[in-house]
Amino acid sequence: MSLAPRLDLRQSQSLVMTPQLQQAIKLLTLSNLEIEAFIGDALESNPLLELGEGARTEARDDGDAPDTPREERDTDALIAEGGAESDAPTDLANAELEIDRDTGDGSWGAAESFGDPDSDMFGIEQREAGSVSLSDHLHAQVGAAARDEREAFIARALIDRLDDAGYLAEPLLEVADALGIPLAEAERGLVLVQSLDPAGVGARDLAECLAIQAREADRYDPCMARLIDNLELVARGEVARLQKLCDVDAEDLADMLGELRAYNPRPGLAFGTRDDGAIAPDILIDRGSDNSWRISLNEATLPRLVVNRPYLLELRDGCRDQTSRAWLKDKLEDARWLIRALDQRQKTILAVASEILTQQEGFFLHGVSHLRPLTLKQVAEKIEMHESTVSRVTSNKFLHCPRGTFDLKYFFTSGVGGGEEGEGASAESVKARIKALTDAEEPKAILSDDKLVELLKAEGFDIARRTVAKYREAMGIGSSVQRRRAKKLAAIG
Repeated sequence: MSLAPRLDLRQSQSLVMTPQLQQAIKLLTLSNLEIEAFIGDALESNPLLELGEGARTEARDDGDAPDTPREERDTDALIAEGGAESDAPTDLANAELEIDRDTGDGSWGAAESFGDPDSDMFGIEQREAGSVSLSDHLHAQVGAAARDEREAFIARALIDRLDDAGYLAEPLLEVADALGIPLAEAERGLVLVQSLDPAGVGARDLAECLAIQAREADRYDPCMARLIDNLELVARGEVARLQKLCDVDAEDLADMLGELRAYNPRPGLAFGTRDDGAIAPDILIDRGSDNSWRISLNEATLPRLVVNRPYLLELRDGCRDQTSRAWLKDKLEDARWLIRALDQRQKTILAVASEILTQQEGFFLHGVSHLRPLTLKQVAEKIEMHESTVSRVTSNKFLHCPRGTFDLKYFFTSGVGGGEEGEGASAESVKARIKALTDAEEPKAILSDDKLVELLKAEGFDIARRTVAKYREAMGIGSSVQRRRAKKLAAIG
């Protein structure tokens, strides 16, 4: 073994996270409204950028990507000196990162802090997070409060329909019709929403809002119920009539009125609101007269950037020295790169949304009961992108369709009974069948868990007995012995 010093040459490959690639990845996580704010900053930073007439965002049947912007082609020959344009990659399809298996979120670690503070590259500024919105506050509680994913889905759909004060203004029957679910399920979802903090959210009127808060304070007795049912008398100050209706004396009524005034008639206003005061969808899906689906990005919240060619020509004519021409070239490269990055972002979002539509078409046609199990990995494999890219695209994005407005994350549900190809039934579909089978039981023919497994397998649900038991218990359905006793008592009564 030689101990003499020597030089060795070795070749290796690694992914280089350039500031531009880091920024392109960041763009994927932003909603259209955040992109609008980002573009405003970019317009101030680069004199060569200006707003175009409209976005090229509609998905076409042939699947072709939008053409290269004409402004980009026209400016190819405008700067002849200073070297070739930047070759920083903007391809996100093969960029990898670590996925948090619990949350589905990706992280670049140290690469999240990108860009040189002395560079002219555009950077997404760290904006102060304002007060938490009511919607975000409620969504954060749903996972722990819901019994299953189906109930959570319905509750989230209701939360997205609340106004700033926390009220559900849309009739519950219309919500149920839009989601394709029975009214009873919508009512159970609303009960869940009304159980969340702050007390009073999800109410359909003032009386219901105050009643929810009275129950939370354990003060909703028959007297308080009658007082809340007669708020118009409270407003008119008809004390004597209220005393008679509530069957209390003047002192008790005064105490009840004091409690009523302590409740918050608009509980949602204690929280921040979204910048636009409501959910602005990023993706629009509708169905044409020929029953074909059309997918587009929301142009109302998605401005388009182009290069200001006349101003570029004017600046070029005024740049006499090498330093000025190098500065102009850098600005042009930055502008062109940002236009390409935004264009790729649009195509990536449309690709993910199109695959979600393909996989979950049953939901768009028939409602929640037809949701299929779907994972980020399945979508990523279909559109030939990395799983982390799909995770970022589906974060903070909303889709509007004839059934309402939904977070893209809603369409990813767990599955059971999967085979080698990962196919299976949605857990919600299995639970629905278990409930239907147990509801239809006769007192003398109660189904055991083994019998439920047998019936479900005959219908194509290949699941284990322990899974049936878990789902049955999660839905509050008793064992076969408990159900037999309960149905016998019901028959006698």
